[in-house]
Amino acid sequence: MSSGGAPASLPAPYGPAYARPGIAVLRRLRSSEWLLLGYFLYAAALRAPLAGLALGVGLLVGLPAWAEARSHGRLWSMVRDWLPLPFILLAYWTVDWTHTLTRTRGWERSWVTVDRLLLNDWGGRRAIEYFGGVLPFVLDLCYSLLWALPAVGVGVLYLYRKRERVDRFVFPLLLGTLLTYALLPHFPTAGPTLLFPGQDLPRVPAVTRAINLWVLQRFDIRTSVFPSGHVTVAFSAAFAMLLALPEKKGIGGFLVLVAVAVAVATVYDRYHYAVDGLAGLAVSITAVGLSALLRRPT
Repeated sequence: MSSGGAPASLPAPYGPAYARPGIAVLRRLRSSEWLLLGYFLYAAALRAPLAGLALGVGLLVGLPAWAEARSHGRLWSMVRDWLPLPFILLAYWTVDWTHTLTRTRGWERSWVTVDRLLLNDWGGRRAIEYFGGVLPFVLDLCYSLLWALPAVGVGVLYLYRKRERVDRFVFPLLLGTLLTYALLPHFPTAGPTLLFPGQDLPRVPAVTRAINLWVLQRFDIRTSVFPSGHVTVAFSAAFAMLLALPEKKGIGGFLVLVAVAVAVATVYDRYHYAVDGLAGLAVSITAVGLSALLRRPT
């Protein structure tokens, strides 16, 4: 109490923010967490029934931030490092729940001519299969491991004791990925495997390709293939690592090679058109450029 009997101002965390816990939590959200909230609110705007999902995501993101503000250890902070990663797949599946446009197939028939030029006329398939099944196996393996790249990126930052840079990695990764997912419902298209079955397929069998097809048939979305979500995730993870860990350019460079392998695999295995991959790459470049500008000191 002050000498005049009025209560003295309360120190943090027992000041005005404590009296308004919702405001306090919002102020503590990371930029990557704001991206997640923004995407699921966007999904709810496209489909009103998804409002409940957006609310659930908000609670799952906000509760660890609230818990971290009231704890003295690092546990909740570390939980928040990893928590956004599973939402990448959830956001991907919501694309099938948000689309409203009727699919037209004029685009695909134009795009497949470009693929046939690359694979057949210019010898792309022949070059990939020159050493038999070696390169196709590597391409399919990189494609299989795609969804592990975000966790690998966070794990690398932990390994090099750079936990404070996790959001610097996750933000551009999410920005590129969620931008692509936001675009997908507005470009309803069918992949080459569905629209042109049995055409332009690889000539070399690969076990990894069979595994990828099994997974895609059961867990992939059907709304659109443009831009390629797989290519966007791969390049966004690679560029985000270059941004978050510039002193270890070899790691980022290796992830760029993996992303290139994923992009080639999508066309070679007929999961996507080459145009899809180029669009995904363009979104990734845009996202990392915006992230770098936002992080630049004023």
